[in-house]
Amino acid sequence: MSFIHTIIISIVEGLTEFLPISSTAHMDIVRGLLSVPSSEFIKSFEIIIQLGAILAVAVIYSKKVFSSWLYIRNLIIAFIPTGIIGFILYKIIKSYLLGNILVEAIALLLGGVIIILFENHQKKFNKDNIEKVKLEDLTVKQLLTIGTAQTLAVIPGVSRSGAVIISGRALGLGRELITEFSFLLAVPTMLLATLYDIYKSHLSMSGSQWGSIFTGFVISFIVALVVIKWFLGYIKKHTFKIFGWYRIILGVILLIALFFKVL
Repeated sequence: MSFIHTIIISIVEGLTEFLPISSTAHMDIVRGLLSVPSSEFIKSFEIIIQLGAILAVAVIYSKKVFSSWLYIRNLIIAFIPTGIIGFILYKIIKSYLLGNILVEAIALLLGGVIIILFENHQKKFNKDNIEKVKLEDLTVKQLLTIGTAQTLAVIPGVSRSGAVIISGRALGLGRELITEFSFLLAVPTMLLATLYDIYKSHLSMSGSQWGSIFTGFVISFIVALVVIKWFLGYIKKHTFKIFGWYRIILGVILLIALFFKVL
């Protein structure tokens, strides 16, 4: 993987990590378009540089998180299902799911349909009632429900943030609040996923490969900082429908490309 490929893939990660459109799917798509072959290093690279984007959350929300024990407790509880599923299915995820464009195309398409249907359904509810629910008020059962929804993201193309946001909205959390929670929940999720992948992979990387990881880490961090601030401003005035339509269009394009063996 060349230096230019590293920069491009890292920018894509930073742009897509916190949007409900699946960063993993986008990195795999771009990697395919760049003709970068899949390998154990590439799969680990895509996992590890996500931690760079997650670091942006730690920088932005550090004071807010550590100002309340309830935030930390709720993050730990919500993470439990993902930790268990990720540990059990690690080999399957890395061997058969990561890099599978067909799986990603179907997940993108179905996820887009779900987002649009959910947003239409939400119109039936009184906004004031929805916004009254606070993160601190969530029960253990509700937190585990959100965490369980996040486990769907082991399927590339599902979108971790999208799964968390929709499940949180269904529980009555406001759009901005559950979006922030999806950001924060990514911290323990991706931190432990990265450490576990490094431990399990037993990668013996060259100096240039470590350089690629460092470069990707920094670039994804910087880009994610900008995206997080933009996204929070966007959702104050808009729904997630545009992301649903984007997923559907991209999913259809990928299925057509696969049919004609373009990818």
